[in-house]
Amino acid sequence: MTADATLIERLDERWRDPPGLRGFLTTVDHKRIAARYIVTALFLMFLAGMLALDMRWQLSVAENTRMSPQLYNESFSLHGSTMLFLVSVPLMEAMAFWLVPLMLGTRNMAFPRLGAFSFWLYFGGVLTLWIAHAIDITPDLGWFEYPPLSGPSYSPGHRADIWAQMITFTEVAALAASVNVAATILKMRPPGMTLTRMPVFLWAMLIASIMTILSMPAVMLVTSMLIADRLVSTHFFSPAGGGDTLLFQHLFWFFGHPEVYIIFVPATGFISSIVETFSRRTLFGHAALVLSMISIGALAFGLWVHHMFAVGLPRLGNDFYTAASMAIALPAGLQIFCWIATIWLGRIRLATPMLWILGFVATFVIGGLSGVMTASAALDLQLTDTYFVVAHLHYVLIGGAIFPLLGAFAYWYPKATGRLMSERWGKVAFVLIVGGFNLGFMPMHFLGLMGMPRRVYTYPPGMGWETLNQVATAGSAIAVAGGLVFVGNALWAYWRGQPAGDDPWGGSTLEWASPSPPPPYNMAHVPVVHGLTPMWDDAGRLDVMDGLRPDRREVLVTSVTDAIPLYRQKSAAPSIWPLLAALAVSAMFIGSIFTPWAIVVGAAPVAATLTGWFWPSRPRSRSGPLGVNA
Repeated sequence: MTADATLIERLDERWRDPPGLRGFLTTVDHKRIAARYIVTALFLMFLAGMLALDMRWQLSVAENTRMSPQLYNESFSLHGSTMLFLVSVPLMEAMAFWLVPLMLGTRNMAFPRLGAFSFWLYFGGVLTLWIAHAIDITPDLGWFEYPPLSGPSYSPGHRADIWAQMITFTEVAALAASVNVAATILKMRPPGMTLTRMPVFLWAMLIASIMTILSMPAVMLVTSMLIADRLVSTHFFSPAGGGDTLLFQHLFWFFGHPEVYIIFVPATGFISSIVETFSRRTLFGHAALVLSMISIGALAFGLWVHHMFAVGLPRLGNDFYTAASMAIALPAGLQIFCWIATIWLGRIRLATPMLWILGFVATFVIGGLSGVMTASAALDLQLTDTYFVVAHLHYVLIGGAIFPLLGAFAYWYPKATGRLMSERWGKVAFVLIVGGFNLGFMPMHFLGLMGMPRRVYTYPPGMGWETLNQVATAGSAIAVAGGLVFVGNALWAYWRGQPAGDDPWGGSTLEWASPSPPPPYNMAHVPVVHGLTPMWDDAGRLDVMDGLRPDRREVLVTSVTDAIPLYRQKSAAPSIWPLLAALAVSAMFIGSIFTPWAIVVGAAPVAATLTGWFWPSRPRSRSGPLGVNA
């Protein structure tokens, strides 16, 4: 047996998960955790899409009685809450979980057990919302549940409490994931990958993670205040008790608008990677792209009030937020021009992933232009409660995030599975989804301008809205059919697809240096980076460094700015404690829906599982500094 074969055998023995159910429950492999996030979120996207199609069917005919007002309220509340909190952000985090260690040439995340905990807690939020739906206590006040309608006087029962605690589940999970991603990018880059040599994808994930860390506490605070108003009779949002209903909106949208960019900024990383690969040249304006993402991340925190132009705030304040809302279009436009310049100066190859990027450019520009329109306080006052805003929201989120995500899925699918998806069926799915989406949502702009209000379950005949609603319903059905083709293509390729090889697209970043699919340890050696495109530099011949022991789980820790090797870090082994900790926290959160004493009683099992989590299994080695099993 050769030395390399011996090394690989020892690495595989050390890094692989235990077999069977034990391995499933205890894994800390970032790839397996990411796959669970992706499968769960895609299934939820399907369910939410079915709800959307059901609502479109209801609205296709005037005075339709297929759905009652209560069922319609529950459907759009469940659809919006699922897509915004359980699909969009978790999918972006999952892509970071899967790709960041591979793109860094490291063997796992900085805190492997924290990654497992984040998924189990996210899954607890999924079950909380959808089991509530199954037993007919679905939240029914929309995806942002403003008081006083969500207060104890107007919303008896536990529907609003379930929504608020679902938020707590997902945001704690998102914070855990974001801390993990940020620490991995900042402290585990390969030697030579200075900050100026980081791929745009890693910058995008770092910026999105920092935005999440800064914005998520606001929504966790506001939902906790809402639960306190409902359970222990505080008056944070009750004017009669000295509270303020607008306080809820300010805190919620301080998170809610950055969330749009927490979804969009990772998509810019997908786009940059795909454009670079299929244009066969380095990105035009790498520094400009990075600075524009930083600008978007900063400006996103200064324009939340454009969601509140209709509540009667001072006009001078409205003018400030109008200017800030329009200003954020400048760095977004700069990114578009950098990508177009890269394509223009390169040798474009129109494979399926690249088609999704072209579809993104056309769709997102439309959404961006309508966003500039609604940034005007005077116009937004007329349009804010109409279907124009529904159209704008979906053009930005689906065109700006989901289209790049589908392109990224097709692009990195060969790396994850070792198989290529069918180009023919990929193009069929692209045409159906993009065409159906535009056919479904473009008419909503005109419905909004004609005065059709959003959040209505029916409308009287003679308003001139039926034809456009029928066109929108047909377009939505076509898009759903395209989604089924996309999923079918992925499933077929998983079992029967053409073998892909390690680098089927000729990518420029380090993940393409690993085998397809990657082994549990990702790479046998730590790569050394000399430029922005390591797989294209020196004809693809990577320098590597030794020093990590193959007989135990170790990763390399480097300096923040220059990626200078500092020391070897112990990486956590598979453990049941993240699952047990997530179960304890979930029980505490669910119990607090019904009684505040659940927080007091539930703190004990949470403390016990965290103690087990961090209990040292053996003394630290004296040969070098090691970290905790975080």
